[in-house]
Order: sequence, then structure tokens, then C-alpha cells
Amino acid sequence: MRRFSQYAFEISDVSHVSFWKKAGPMDRVYIGYGLLVVLLVVISYLLGATGALPYDPQEINLELIMAPPNTGGHLLGTDFMGRDMLSRLIISIQAYFLPGLLAIGIAIVFGTCFGVFAGYWGGALETATTYVSNLLNSFPRLVLILLMVAAFKPDIYYIMIIVGVTNIPVVASLIHSKIQFLKQKNFIEAATALGLNNCTIIFKHILWHNCRSVLIIQATLGMAEAILMETSLSYLGFGVQEPTPSWGNMVQAGSNYFMQGKFWPSTAPALAILFAIMGFHLLGDGLNSMLERKGDR
Repeated sequence: MRRFSQYAFEISDVSHVSFWKKAGPMDRVYIGYGLLVVLLVVISYLLGATGALPYDPQEINLELIMAPPNTGGHLLGTDFMGRDMLSRLIISIQAYFLPGLLAIGIAIVFGTCFGVFAGYWGGALETATTYVSNLLNSFPRLVLILLMVAAFKPDIYYIMIIVGVTNIPVVASLIHSKIQFLKQKNFIEAATALGLNNCTIIFKHILWHNCRSVLIIQATLGMAEAILMETSLSYLGFGVQEPTPSWGNMVQAGSNYFMQGKFWPSTAPALAILFAIMGFHLLGDGLNSMLERKGDR
């Protein structure tokens, strides 16, 4: 029995290893930059939610239309209606932050459930889960989003629900593959032989000890995808609508003045999109290398 106990928890003990020491220099840079982006996003969201902004993002100043940066106390200048660019950049984070968390939550919760059903119990549940996943994968995401926009108003929450639902098969496939790997190592058989119940095996020794890195990485990549989806649709006019600010509709509005040499109204939100998406992607890549112990390559 002692041999079974040692073998059954051999893989789960990996959580006690200091992964940070095993990470390579570039992985630490990626994670550091990604965490900085996450911190800035959260702080900016809180500033926007509490109204602690330099200026009212909806305040129109006709005397400062298209003012360049550092004009009249406006650090990033103003837009075509004289509204402060920095305040609008900060408040725009609300356009994707909570909707992005909704999409991530839907994908991770339902994807994990489907993955556990298919990988742990198998049989008819695996067949049914595979069928549902293939069904979700068969629908083009853009078509579903356009149908949602046509059926309802262009609401970003409806759009992010579609994004979350269409990401369920990805998470389910990852969890299913992880459980199949553990089965090949006789991990689940050994844990069952020790008398552990299914809930303890699934939630503690499979999901927490062996799948949390997969879920964390998917969460970071999911937020990057949410930013890209929201800004792209807002730029095209299907997402957040004026006067509510969004990085996407700010780029679209500022692009009309780009050829006139007034590049800051579109460049500032475009750079924010670039750095934010890059931060979440690099964070996911660094965590993948560290948590999956690829840092000692």
C-alpha cells in the first residue's frame, strides 16, 4: 500500500517544486512584463470604476479639439470632440474587462466539466462530450457573432458569451488529454486503490495539482483573445458603440485624421491594444514554460 501511495501522489507533488528557479531568463522577462500589464489593467479598471480619472471622459471641450499631447494639462491630447484621450483610454478597459472574464469563466468551467466527463469516466460520456465539442467547433465563430448582433443589439456581453462557448472545446480537449496522460501513468488507479473518492481525485489531485497550470494559461490567453475580439468588433462598428469609449472605436475615430498628421488619437489606443495583447500572450507563454517545467530546456 505504501508503494501505491508514493506512486499515486508522485505527479501531484510537482506543485511543491519551485518552478520560478527552473524558469529561463526570457521566461522571467515574459512573466514580469505580463504581470505588469495585468496590474496596469486592473488598476485602470478600478480607476475607471471609481471615477478617479484626470478628466471626465465624456466632457467636450470645443476649444481643444484635436489638441496635441501635453496641451492644457491633457497628457495624451484630446480627440475630435475635445475629450481627454488618457481618461478615455483608462475608461475603455471596462469595455472588455468584465466581458472578458465572463468569456473566460464560461470556457474554463464548462470546458473543465466536459474534459473531466470525457477523460475520467469515458465510455458513453466521452462519446457524448466529443459529439458536443465537435458540434461547437463546426460553427464558425464570426458567423455566430454576426447572428447574435443581428438578433439583438450590438452588446459586448452577448458577443463574449459566444466567444466563451466556442472556446469550450479547446479547454475540454486539454483537460481530457491531461487525464488520459494520468491514466497511462496509473495515477487514477493508484489513487482509487488508496480508497480516495472521485471528488477528491478529480478536484484535488487532477484539477488542482495537475491541471491548474493549463487553466491559468488558458485564462491569460483568453483575456488576450477577448481584448482582440472586442477591439476588432468595436472598430468595425459591431461592438461597443459611441459615445461609450473603447480602444477599437477610438482607433476607428482617430484614423480619419491620421493623414492630416494628427496621429495620436488613433496611435495611443492602437499601442494600448498592442501592449495589452502582447502582455497577456507573453504571460501565457512564460507560465507555460515555467509551470510545465520547460524552463530547464
